[in-house]
Amino acid sequence: MAENARWKGLPWLIAAGAVVGLAVLLAVFLLRPEPSSPPEAGTPAATSASTSPAASPTPAATPSAPVAAQPGGGTVSPYLPQPPSVPSGDEAPQFHPVDLKALRAKLPDNLYWTLGAPTEDVEVLRRRDEETRRWNDVYGKVLSGMATEAEVHEYYAHRREVSEDMVAFASTVLADYGDRLSEQERGLYELSVDMHRTRLSELPRQEQEALTRRQEQEQRREAWRQGQQQP
Repeated sequence: MAENARWKGLPWLIAAGAVVGLAVLLAVFLLRPEPSSPPEAGTPAATSASTSPAASPTPAATPSAPVAAQPGGGTVSPYLPQPPSVPSGDEAPQFHPVDLKALRAKLPDNLYWTLGAPTEDVEVLRRRDEETRRWNDVYGKVLSGMATEAEVHEYYAHRREVSEDMVAFASTVLADYGDRLSEQERGLYELSVDMHRTRLSELPRQEQEALTRRQEQEQRREAWRQGQQQP
């Protein structure tokens, strides 16, 4: 009896995992800090950059939020609204209102499927980890002013695409299933829409600041080279 109920509750578990995956994307792409302004000349960071062309300012490490495991792999930040716990045994419902197959058919190219959809596929999880590391490396260069102009544009284009796709995904869930979601799940999707829209409104300013940092770093390196060439 309990075994049958567990299998009947599996679709609910998978759909609930989608909610957790959305929280993961919020943690990864929305809690990452952005510098408010480039370092000024005369500061320790600027002085270090002007004395060695090979030295690249290292962005200060920010403390990581504690994380908890999610179904199908990945982590979720405790600083974000959490989906309801999944009941087990005879208490498990037979279905969840969100139909992931229907959503995938409607939004086949949405980055949610690549970045946050629940999965136990080891290869998919490996690729996600590699992509996360790659973009973190680019972000470090952007933050320090060491990225090329092309890398700055590439990084913010990626951030823009992610936020646009998350808005599209969460808005579609709310439009198609919002009246059947629990208050907690509905609130999480609404939070995703609001936060990603806020992020999109901030990206042009952040991209311009990153380009300014890069230009100032180039000017400091050039000044250092000229100073080395003088007798």
